[in-house]
Amino acid sequence: MTWWTPSHGIMVSLLLGFAIAHSGLAALRPRGEALIGARAYRVLFALVSLPLAVLLISYFILHRYDGARLWNLQGVPGMIPLVWGLSALSFIFLYPATFNLLEIAAVQQPRVHLYETGIIRITRHPQMVGQVIWCVAHTLWLGTSFALLTSLGLIAHHLFAVWHGDRRWRARYGKAFEAVRSRTAVMPFQAILAGQQPLKWQEFIRPAYGGVLVFVLGLWWLHPAMIRLAERWAW
Repeated sequence: MTWWTPSHGIMVSLLLGFAIAHSGLAALRPRGEALIGARAYRVLFALVSLPLAVLLISYFILHRYDGARLWNLQGVPGMIPLVWGLSALSFIFLYPATFNLLEIAAVQQPRVHLYETGIIRITRHPQMVGQVIWCVAHTLWLGTSFALLTSLGLIAHHLFAVWHGDRRWRARYGKAFEAVRSRTAVMPFQAILAGQQPLKWQEFIRPAYGGVLVFVLGLWWLHPAMIRLAERWAW
């Protein structure tokens, strides 16, 4: 396999390590919170997950053109706004707008919430949908075997997280989760098209989504600097 560079194997290992750490700590959350408390466990979760995420992103940026060039659409008219538009859309799903940001930062007592409003009306697992959209956008732009491999690994992890998340919610909430599950869906807009959920646009008019816009604009502005910084860490 002439296209299989060492970076492909390293990325598979990094993705596997992140998936084990991230999903493993999520599974151990009830026991961990009982031992050290919800705030301390949230901090521990962040101290493990965030450095691994930064490492993944940096390595992806550095090796994004490795391997075989499967296609090259970068010169196609409209490709740049399409990629940026899909990336912005992905963050609407990836961004934890359905959660209390103070809980995410462990300023307030972190809790597991069972939601059925906002983005959850569209899909019960918005982060999975956002990750798929992000992967499609970046793989379209790069067109390399390394980008495709990375995207397939990320999508596989998030598909596992769909099953894993439902399992943890069921264990915590029992019949209450089953009721929510019956009225929501994993596939975007499936529950709305089936008449199980109304789409209430007013639920999306909230400061958190303003934060999404600021984040996307900031990411667009900082994107060249992120690439330069990753290249300094070449390994």
